[in-house]
Amino acid sequence: MSRLLARTGYDREQAASGLVDAWQQVVPEHLRAASQPGLVRRGVLEVFVTHSAIVQEMGFHKRQAITRLAELVPAEGITDIRCRLLSEPIERSESNRPSASMWADASRLPAPAPSSPEDPSHG
Repeated sequence: MSRLLARTGYDREQAASGLVDAWQQVVPEHLRAASQPGLVRRGVLEVFVTHSAIVQEMGFHKRQAITRLAELVPAEGITDIRCRLLSEPIERSESNRPSASMWADASRLPAPAPSSPEDPSHG
């Protein structure tokens, strides 16, 4: 049965849904609409945000968020959080919650906002 779940991708979608639910419980209410958890790689949760000011704001809540996520989703092994700026708004479902299926597949993640190229004349 576990092979079937893995083959169909249902296990990843369930894990993504659990992480999204945990994220909604962990972050302050004013940051929920502007942030969305992505994938966990090597213990680092990638969080997508809609504005650069949110990156700084997330820094103030990072330690508490990591502690709470470790309690709510221990299987994810989250030890750090890194924020990435989105170039497009986060899609929301009718209930104004992030769509878990949108984030379950890394190939469907929106592209991060392009970073400004460094000026070679100031090198």
